[in-house]
Amino acid sequence: MQFEPVPNENCPRANPFCSARALPKRKGKLLTAISVHELSNLCRSGQKPEIVDVRSETEFAAAHIPGAKCIPLQQIPARHADLAEGDLVLVCETGTRARLAQKSLGQRSGRALVLDGGTRAWRKAGLPVIAPLRTCWSLERQVRLGAGVLVLIGVALTLLVGKNWVLMPALIGAGLTFAGATDICMMGRLLAHMPWNQLRNLDVQPTCIC
Repeated sequence: MQFEPVPNENCPRANPFCSARALPKRKGKLLTAISVHELSNLCRSGQKPEIVDVRSETEFAAAHIPGAKCIPLQQIPARHADLAEGDLVLVCETGTRARLAQKSLGQRSGRALVLDGGTRAWRKAGLPVIAPLRTCWSLERQVRLGAGVLVLIGVALTLLVGKNWVLMPALIGAGLTFAGATDICMMGRLLAHMPWNQLRNLDVQPTCIC
């Protein structure tokens, strides 16, 4: 949803939060989102709101908006006290998880706005991100890719070489089941030690399209 600020002599036009208080509804709907350019303008103007990234810690570590706070989606209901009073901006990768978090914050006095397009839209706009890791792929994404590739290889070997290779995708499935049940992912721990998942010196990196 795009927001069109309403001029107000006591409120700068560049501040969508202030303008929205003058006009809390637009076409009968409450303001629920803010664009990456509006948020960027707020950050540059010194009127930066609290930015809450609801992705996982590893996604946050791979690349996040400067100054954002990481509170994963599943922790939001129990961490209302960690949120500042007033308006805030919720961020995830594309906006889906941020909207789920927005629903759980409906009783707050301040509004929770979703960043349209999420971190992905922020990067595509060429805006800076904090990227302490050498890769912009989250650990979860690497695990999903690795598991998927191993399953495909196992199925191919089963069909082309011998039926015993069916144990390979079976072991991957068992490993993923164990990881889901215990929150201990051996593949994730292995990948975390790979060179591309190590910290680099620069903090603020140019956009990285993944």
